[in-house]
Amino acid sequence: MEITIRNLSKNYGKKKALEHISVTIPSGMYGLLGPNGAGKTSLMRILATLSEPSDGEVVMNGVPIQETGKIREMTGYLPQEFSFYGNLSVYGTLDYLGLLSGIPAKIRRERILTLLEQVNLKENMRTKVRALSGGMKRRLGIAQALLHDPKILIADEPTEGLDPEERVRFRSLLCEFAKDRIVILSTHILSDVEACCGRMGVLNHGRLIWNGRTEELRTPTLEDGYLRLQSRTEGRVQNL
Repeated sequence: MEITIRNLSKNYGKKKALEHISVTIPSGMYGLLGPNGAGKTSLMRILATLSEPSDGEVVMNGVPIQETGKIREMTGYLPQEFSFYGNLSVYGTLDYLGLLSGIPAKIRRERILTLLEQVNLKENMRTKVRALSGGMKRRLGIAQALLHDPKILIADEPTEGLDPEERVRFRSLLCEFAKDRIVILSTHILSDVEACCGRMGVLNHGRLIWNGRTEELRTPTLEDGYLRLQSRTEGRVQNL
């Protein structure tokens, strides 16, 4: 499995959100690191077929990005901002979403129970969504993104706003799912990438300024390497 991106650009009017991005993302955990406004969400939305590129090519597991139906079958997406119906229970939310996705009732139930076990929400399956903590909602978000058993999981800033303990738990969960699929983790938090991503890319001002193995940027720490890399580009680095 792999995602191939060639010369990808995205413009919003005169603003260039992405400029000539080219990268191949293999199986496993891939971190997309950069300050807020670097273009990470623009790239995630293109890969999730929620936004069209202005130029360039994307091929996911041999399927061009223009074949949106096939891409969405193989892709799960956890956006930075998401919401659920507050009056539904955890189980009811996943059951409703599975119904909308056309998953048969028996398969849907088995898959929901398995996912709730994996994301540590089985004991809260009857809890109303409005009563969940921020971390629980993030874990429910992962469950809904994996409900149709995708080959690719795209997570945009998934640990934003979580406390340190919940962030560690969430990262461990993503690492577990990355064993047999592609997981792309978009973040501006250095420790998230360092803890669980074997490979990473660095975006700044819409350009991919570095791509490779995470350990190659650790000189002597990932933060030092990242800040040194950022200093070669224009613009101030966000205080991470």
